Amino acid sequence: MWWWIVFLTGFGFAVAGGTVTITYLNLIPAGLSWWEFLILIQSRFECYLFPLGILFITTAIIFMRD
Repeated sequence: MWWWIVFLTGFGFAVAGGTVTITYLNLIPAGLSWWEFLILIQSRFECYLFPLGILFITTAIIFMRD
């Protein structure tokens, strides 16, 4: 049961982080370069939720036994 909670938490993190990162892509047509975009998402905490969520999901899938 514990691994299902980790899996669902990771899924929530991945969705939240991915959504925010895609939302920040809207700044590129407004004049932001790709380099400035990468610096922006590196400085935002919520963009780190996506890789953290993927890590949680992967760990939960590996350790699930059922």
